[in-house]
Amino acid sequence: MSIKATRTGIVLRPDPTRVLFRPFELGSTTRNLKIIARVGGMTDEEAEQKLDEVIREFGGRHYKLERFLLQRFEQIKPQLLTDEPLTLERKLLLGAYFTMEYSLESAALFNPSMIWHPDQSNVPPGYKRFILSLRATGEGHISSISFRMGYIDEEGKIVLRKPSRYVTSPEIVSNHRFNRAQFERKLYELRLENSIQEKMMAGLGDEFSLPELDAQIKRVSAQYRYNAEYETIAGGLLALAKSNYEIHFEEDQSLDERCIFPTSPNETNGIEDARFVQFTDDNGEVTYYATYTAYNGKVTFPQLLETKDFTHFSISTLNGAEVSNKGMALFPRKIGGRYVMISRQDGENIYLMYSDDLYFWQTKELILKPTYNWEYVQLGNCGSPIETEAGWLVLSHGVGPMRKYAIGAFLLDLNDPGKVIGRTTEPILSPDENEREGYVPNVVYSCGGLLNGRELIIPYAMSDYASSFATVNIDELLAELVGQNKPEVVNSQEVVS
Repeated sequence: MSIKATRTGIVLRPDPTRVLFRPFELGSTTRNLKIIARVGGMTDEEAEQKLDEVIREFGGRHYKLERFLLQRFEQIKPQLLTDEPLTLERKLLLGAYFTMEYSLESAALFNPSMIWHPDQSNVPPGYKRFILSLRATGEGHISSISFRMGYIDEEGKIVLRKPSRYVTSPEIVSNHRFNRAQFERKLYELRLENSIQEKMMAGLGDEFSLPELDAQIKRVSAQYRYNAEYETIAGGLLALAKSNYEIHFEEDQSLDERCIFPTSPNETNGIEDARFVQFTDDNGEVTYYATYTAYNGKVTFPQLLETKDFTHFSISTLNGAEVSNKGMALFPRKIGGRYVMISRQDGENIYLMYSDDLYFWQTKELILKPTYNWEYVQLGNCGSPIETEAGWLVLSHGVGPMRKYAIGAFLLDLNDPGKVIGRTTEPILSPDENEREGYVPNVVYSCGGLLNGRELIIPYAMSDYASSFATVNIDELLAELVGQNKPEVVNSQEVVS
């Protein structure tokens, strides 16, 4: 018997009206100075009229626009030629000339991940609130993390809440402190630990901030001017520090008004495919993690995002010999006292990883190879494993002829996830005629589903453009997976498939 998902008919399309303000960077000091001079040549009346026009036209489109314009003024202030005091209106206007709108999902809204909302208060009996994270893609194909909210009613119907008109990126926490021991271990993994690095780290305490590290690097580098090796090590130290950071949203902002926009050097070209999971530690403490892919235009970097309240987030690099490629997904709890991750380091096979440290991954074991014709090109996960009474259920994607993506599933042993209990021989969801056209044709893809009672909910992307939901009866799916008993040889070890 072949299990097929049932489509809900819900379609979540990108909304180009959801814009946020971003710095408008010209990349030329000369041009910046010319703009500043032109604004300085305006009369007070002209400046006030132009500012009034800006506020009328853009004020209703943004959350606290004037505060951002003042921040932009402070960033360009060092380029002013004099210390002559400026009026508030002049500061705001100058800030506006160096600000732009960015439509974060003008191109696509796809690759969703679904988790239960941490706040289930004031929900009617039988209802349950959820959070949907999505990959929003805008101008320049820059991807960020966008959020939607909704609930599932007592009959299992999915209802999405209409998002707010406003959308804002977070503030970077300026006083973030680094743990020196962990930072130096990451330097070792990046092969940046040497005598030069030791000099640049000398004098820093067990904890330090980015400004403290920067000041120390400048002191040491000043003694070795025009030394390329020192510049390389300094650049590596600062890039690592800037890639491990914290961000914070204001608590009065609705979750769907929050956008995690690329910030670090690793992310300059986008944050891709966040796989959120509700992780419960051995002591019962709950943390929401998301593995995601940072992209700088040349290389992809697996990274980790963590939060307890979706207001304050910490972003960390993942390190170790086996941290590579895309599509890592964390199990929702430890197994045998260790963290566990599903991964795909070689672009085509699925591996299992264990680690005592969440941020360092050194080993992997092969558990699944492409076996059926719809997955001959490659396999991958579609989000974190879901715990069921029969085992760890993992949604997967396979790629077949014409680079067609389809979604399947496999089941792993609860206590020994390296043991494969069963896998779908046919896809449970493939792109139909209404879904195959888009930015990347012939693709259905998910970054994580949810179990609601005896129904599996699969949020999925349609051809890298829009998103939808499908459902599967969990009992029927598990019965098919558990009922399989054909042996399969994987990596010279026999497991049940």
